[in-house]
Amino acid sequence: MPDQVRHDDFETFYDVIKLEVANKSLCVSVAKKLNMGFDISKFERCNLLVVGDLMVDEYLWGNVDRISPEAPVQVVSVKEENYTLGGSGNVANNLIALGANVSLAGVIGSDRYGHLLLAKLNELGINTEGVIEDPERPTTRKTRIISGNQQVLRIDRETKKDISQQTFDVILNYIERVMPDVDLVLISDYGKGLITADLLNSLTSIVKKYKSFSIVDPKGRDFSKYSGVSLLTPNKKEAALASGIDIVDESTLIKAGNKIVETVKIENLLITCGKDGMVLFEDNKKPYYITAQARQVFDVSGAGDTVIAVLGLVIASGASFVKAASIANTAAGIVVSKVGTSTVSKNELLSALTPGYDYASTKHISFSELPAVVQKLKADNKKIVLTNGCFDLLHEGHIMLLSASKKLGDVLVVAIDDDESVSGIKGPGRPIISEKDRLSILGALGSVDYVVVFSSKQLSKMIEIIRPDILTKGRNYIFEDVTGREIVERCGGRVVLIPIKKNVSSSSIINNIRNSDIQKKA
Repeated sequence: MPDQVRHDDFETFYDVIKLEVANKSLCVSVAKKLNMGFDISKFERCNLLVVGDLMVDEYLWGNVDRISPEAPVQVVSVKEENYTLGGSGNVANNLIALGANVSLAGVIGSDRYGHLLLAKLNELGINTEGVIEDPERPTTRKTRIISGNQQVLRIDRETKKDISQQTFDVILNYIERVMPDVDLVLISDYGKGLITADLLNSLTSIVKKYKSFSIVDPKGRDFSKYSGVSLLTPNKKEAALASGIDIVDESTLIKAGNKIVETVKIENLLITCGKDGMVLFEDNKKPYYITAQARQVFDVSGAGDTVIAVLGLVIASGASFVKAASIANTAAGIVVSKVGTSTVSKNELLSALTPGYDYASTKHISFSELPAVVQKLKADNKKIVLTNGCFDLLHEGHIMLLSASKKLGDVLVVAIDDDESVSGIKGPGRPIISEKDRLSILGALGSVDYVVVFSSKQLSKMIEIIRPDILTKGRNYIFEDVTGREIVERCGGRVVLIPIKKNVSSSSIINNIRNSDIQKKA
């Protein structure tokens, strides 16, 4: 780019900035390929089929402050409840979070939770034509009761009975129909009656017919039914049970892995070992060790779902087994640092894998992730401060607001209006800085802990979810006119107006630039 550029008008000035950003993005894209060995943008062109046991993960969050007078058990006073996709639904959710195109085959019941599960899948844009409703089966539901940061109790509602012949035929016909457009098949076996030996035998035959690839997250002691799959991904405990070898050290781990490869008749095996990483067994190669990155573990729920999803997606993108396993290992480390059944985003994955990548982007949380993040913060007794606004063209007043807000609590959550909302509030030509860039800029500030994007219609719901101890705005606001004040006060919080420098705003700065440009032309 030339050293000097003539800025004929205000719009051209920002076109130049966008060009610089585009060139920077191109450099980052090249760096991604060099450092990771594959291009993450390929995720969006991958079509994956997930076949497996669908379930609803129900979370009941509460406090324990007494023992029941009826029995020596804790009394949990439930404050919040939420539902997430579990089992193969979480595998599909992980794939969607990374930009893949996903088709899903499974079984649900004709009950409230089956309908809730289906609605969540459809909201994500997953092809659910292969999700069969069976009125003779309940929808699998795992209810976790949590107090503080501890699971107090888990309640399972399920059946492990094999699916009916009718359901079997419908699912198999669906798989045969979509396979021509599928790059890779992920099979998530939770032992709930769907992934039978007969289904696997038929499924692997279809996969081979279309010269595709299959990865299975297995269940149970008998791995013989998985014979013929491309890659098996048991954890260390599952590998020990299936091999009959007590895994206590490296040598017994290798012995167990080799035995599974030989007896199950598979070419590739990946044993996940939690904090000790993974070991990959490939045909006629020495075992390959993948070391886990040290992270604080909050919840291992769904970590296996993340592994199989990322593993499959990276392989479908053209990377080697070793590269895919390494990236899946990194993704698992990210997801276990979150509370509840979670997913990993592209930004989080890139941040963890790419030196020099924009680490500030990891502070970005999606609207759907907000409840789990807030629950964790409140469980840790963190004082949450929330401030919201457009934050278009960050200036001194914004910095003063954010710095002062952070000092009022333990965690500062900054909520920014999406581009459409900013345009509606500020008028044509706004925002000057896109929401993506505003996220990156705010995330780079040390005073900011989390950044979330919302639309105008979501503001009240967002405040209800966060229930901040303190909501801050600049002192240019009138206390009674602060949106969400009633919600905050009803939940026990308060509104604080922060003194900021007078006559400083994004609009005034933009107007000054425009007026200066007009004067120069005159």
